[in-house]
Amino acid sequence: MFDPDYDLFLDIVAAGSISAAARRRTASVATLSKRLARLEQRLGVRLAHRTTRRLSLTDAGKEFADTLLPMRAGLSSVEERLAGRETSAGPLRLTAPTSFGRIHVLPCLPGFLEAHPEIELTIDLTDQYVDLLDGTYDLAVRIGAKIGAGLIAHRLATSGRVLCAAPDYLARFGAPASLRDLADHRLIAAEGQLPWPLEGPEGSVQHAGTSHIRTNSSEVVRELAIASCGIALRSLWDVANELEDGRLVRVLPQYQGAQSVGIFAVHAPAPVISARLKAMIAYLSQNLADAGIRRA
Repeated sequence: MFDPDYDLFLDIVAAGSISAAARRRTASVATLSKRLARLEQRLGVRLAHRTTRRLSLTDAGKEFADTLLPMRAGLSSVEERLAGRETSAGPLRLTAPTSFGRIHVLPCLPGFLEAHPEIELTIDLTDQYVDLLDGTYDLAVRIGAKIGAGLIAHRLATSGRVLCAAPDYLARFGAPASLRDLADHRLIAAEGQLPWPLEGPEGSVQHAGTSHIRTNSSEVVRELAIASCGIALRSLWDVANELEDGRLVRVLPQYQGAQSVGIFAVHAPAPVISARLKAMIAYLSQNLADAGIRRA
């Protein structure tokens, strides 16, 4: 059995404050505050700085939470397995990038929920990297070449990317014939996306540059490219329809985004992966394959 005070501590961390955890547990703030103080006294260390509205972990508190989370998840899975009652029933908290989630994750959720009505699903779309070790989310869909240290990643597909622009933009500024020509063009990229990792005739290259417009949103980049504002490096899962209907055309087709960039299902480490996580990872993988997004 998992220590109830440890469980309480993790619930407070996940809720973000003692008052929020009290509402979820239908308990009083005073009761939870006393139990947290009792745990700190027992351990001989302060775990968190708290006010009525928010809670911030001390270094010791963060280390304690990072240690307890996989232990609790693993203990729960092992208990279910040993009891012969492994089930996918229960909460599953999922987060995904805004554009990818809207286009490829949300459409498959009705089928997933129909197949697994016992799962209590929470889905949030955000372009911010969430901390999967703090217990707020069970699973994240992430797109990139590297996954954060200490996390478990399941590769779902390769994120093929191409340079593209609107025909009107190329009519006004001309089509570049080489990577050097991009220096005379308007590049559009979200914060952190430049330099562009590319693969072409000379192998792997990094194309440095400055975005013509500053934004933290990949969706903004997509819309600005369609609106003839410049050249962008976009994922095929994001612009396939626009390339097909001619609203965008490929630029420097001899180059493509680095194939090391993948689409991953990522979660915190655990001795045993829960049935809920297994079900969602398998479903996402199958639906991406059905949508024509290749795995490797």
